[in-house]
Amino acid sequence: MNILVTGSNGQLGNEMRVLSAKHPKHRYFFTDVLVAENTYELDICDRAAVSAFVEANAIDLIVNCAAYTNVDKAEEDEATAMKINAGALTVLGSQGVRVIHISTDYVFSGNEHVPCRESDQVAPRTVYGRTKYEGEKRLLAECPDAVIIRTAWLYSSFGNNFVKTMIRLGSERKELGVVFDQIGTPTYAADLAWAVFTVIESPVWHPGIYHFTNEGVCSWYDFTIAIHRMYGGIDCQVRPILSEEYAYKTPRPHYSVLDKSKFKKTFGVSIPHWEEALMRCIKALKC
Repeated sequence: MNILVTGSNGQLGNEMRVLSAKHPKHRYFFTDVLVAENTYELDICDRAAVSAFVEANAIDLIVNCAAYTNVDKAEEDEATAMKINAGALTVLGSQGVRVIHISTDYVFSGNEHVPCRESDQVAPRTVYGRTKYEGEKRLLAECPDAVIIRTAWLYSSFGNNFVKTMIRLGSERKELGVVFDQIGTPTYAADLAWAVFTVIESPVWHPGIYHFTNEGVCSWYDFTIAIHRMYGGIDCQVRPILSEEYAYKTPRPHYSVLDKSKFKKTFGVSIPHWEEALMRCIKALKC
């Protein structure tokens, strides 16, 4: 297949590049809004540009890794967030090819007490969550056989993310306050890329919405403790704090654990625990 990967300069896009080497039977077109090494420039909000690219390169499948993910800035610039997170999905979904799209746990309220299933009622509380859910709806309206993968707490050895920030701050400071009343599951972008390829390589195309994170649950506080322990050499006291003690501009989910049963059953796979995945990421960071 000829596979178009959008947002390829981000965490997931870069992990898709790495993993694509293990799937050489396909031809890949890695694109982003800005040109980088081995990257084509493509504005996914520009219908004419996308259509021309898809036709010129005989694209069979689009993997959309692009998104407006800054939760706080989205509150101040809803128009841009809506354009990228929703408008672009109308464009990508209307190309007459299959689409795999990455969505988020923010489509839920974050006030649940049990892991969210794909069939559960959505109730986004932020502009980011609302625009991502709008993107899901627009994609399915244009391309009913699309695959949507909701994920959470993404990190990688590429780009800026919580893991890198905690390593940096832990090395710079003697004490850190990290919230302990927000519960979720860290997701290594390399494992999410593996999930995408699991969908691609499946002998049967299974359209629909799926949830994917690593296994297990923790708080941001627990996650930070594990990051410092695994990285080593960090002498920093990590103090658990309440969300109300941290100056969030935008509400964060208090409980955003996703039920992955559907993905595991459909594709017949097991998923690594978040601690094992974190160790692999830290090894990659140290290489």
